[in-house]
Amino acid sequence: MLQKNSKIGLTIDEITIGEKIQITEKIEDKDLLLYLGLTNDSNPLYIQHDYAATTPFKKPIVPTIMLNGIITSAVSKYIPGPGARIIEQHLKYLGPLYHYELFDTFLEVTEVNKENNTITVAVHSYDEQKKLVIEGNLTVTPPLSY
Repeated sequence: MLQKNSKIGLTIDEITIGEKIQITEKIEDKDLLLYLGLTNDSNPLYIQHDYAATTPFKKPIVPTIMLNGIITSAVSKYIPGPGARIIEQHLKYLGPLYHYELFDTFLEVTEVNKENNTITVAVHSYDEQKKLVIEGNLTVTPPLSY
């Protein structure tokens, strides 16, 4: 049940092809430690500088699922917003994101299917050097209006 001042996101009738949003995040140590503690993920590539130095990455990288979380939370917050649900995703992780780098993500509505109450959202994410690190699309069900 929605609280008195809660707002749902855009419904299928309020969404248009071409709607866009850009979000910028920076992954800090506290974020990484929370993720690693929550998931019990002990991959040394994510946190151990000595180990990461021996890999092609040369330094610790951000887990891809953390980046995925930033993308999916943008759907929940902005396009289409609260009440939306991702039902399918196709993302390619083209390169690493390193600790403390800015992570720019662009989301754009590329398809609206009123019959199925779904939208397609294109995803393009870049590292601080403007190199594409994630691309793909999401199929999302916007919130229903009651």
